[in-house]
Amino acid sequence: MTDRITAVQCHRVAPRWIFVEVRTHDGLTGWGEAIVPKRAAAVVGAVEDLARNIIGEDPSRVEELWQRMSRGGFFRDGPVLATAAAAVDHALWDIKGRRHGLPVHEFLGGAVRDHVRLYAWVGGDRPSDVVTQVKARLDQGFTAVKMNATEELDLLDRSERVDAVVARVAAIRDAYGDTVDVALDFHGRVHRAMAKALLRELEQFRLLWVEEPLPPGQEDLLPEIARCAGSTPLATGERLLTRAQYARLLEMRVVDVIQPDVSLTGLFELEKICRMAEAYDVAVAPHCPNGPISLAASLQVDFCAGNVVIQEQSLGLHYNRGYAGLPPGEMADYLADPAPLSPVGGCLARPAGPGLGIEIDAGAVRAGEAGWTLPDPVWRVDDGRYAEW
Repeated sequence: MTDRITAVQCHRVAPRWIFVEVRTHDGLTGWGEAIVPKRAAAVVGAVEDLARNIIGEDPSRVEELWQRMSRGGFFRDGPVLATAAAAVDHALWDIKGRRHGLPVHEFLGGAVRDHVRLYAWVGGDRPSDVVTQVKARLDQGFTAVKMNATEELDLLDRSERVDAVVARVAAIRDAYGDTVDVALDFHGRVHRAMAKALLRELEQFRLLWVEEPLPPGQEDLLPEIARCAGSTPLATGERLLTRAQYARLLEMRVVDVIQPDVSLTGLFELEKICRMAEAYDVAVAPHCPNGPISLAASLQVDFCAGNVVIQEQSLGLHYNRGYAGLPPGEMADYLADPAPLSPVGGCLARPAGPGLGIEIDAGAVRAGEAGWTLPDPVWRVDDGRYAEW
């Protein structure tokens, strides 16, 4: 008899993660991870809605079930539905790998590398104390860091705020020279005029990239922004959901690095996006300031896609330390063995275990469940108008 999906269950755990557990009639369990934590109740509801359509189905038919979850309703798309479907997709791949005793990357062409380079966050939401924090990351073995460029910025803002961004990056270069690669995240906070001013000033520092140089929906302005960036690579895409959206971005031929998030695209869709980007000679740096399951799913694609250049991860991320009054948490809290996700020399080795390559401690997940609510950040410019976060 063909195995069947018997249960799909969400677990909201500290610090702000949403794990999805899928169980089958044969006793197999797979794990996935959803994001969009500021809309956690909507995400949990979306997973429950999707579950009603796939319980009783064959878990081995991963692509068909992903298509049904993504296209089965008359209304489709959007990050809430996308992340719900992605989390189930992770779990189905996890089950497939466990059934056959293979890591997922073996189903996707096999390994093309032995390890993947990581970068680490510094500076927090409102960047500060970056020189000290970069030193701590270098001591941990990382050779690349990323930080937010700035706090709130108005459409036109004071020169001193541009100078403050430049001074932070200059301080890192003065302290450590070129021994560390620095990526700068505009986080969609920076409007067109200020982005142009900042990019011209920042080219001197040979940044790894500038990320989300404009708010979402402003992609048509990227060619103009690219001209101001000079030799600085531009990266974007963490809020895109599908191959079709990435195809339009790639056709513009101005983005150097795309940053799909496996907890929005799903694992197999991420692999397809990587292959498509390869045809445009575009690098991939998967977005993942998330939990252990999202990172493990990303790694499975990293190890079979040759144009992945570096992987984001959340070890020591400011959001994990009790952000906005939430309980603190770290990836190792939910792993039976933290070794597969423990960096050595700023890298992670190829996962050898079946499925996603990690073992989730189900008891720790249940013990760590919390009905947290992550509030919206309310940022304002000087006169009280709402600002991009």
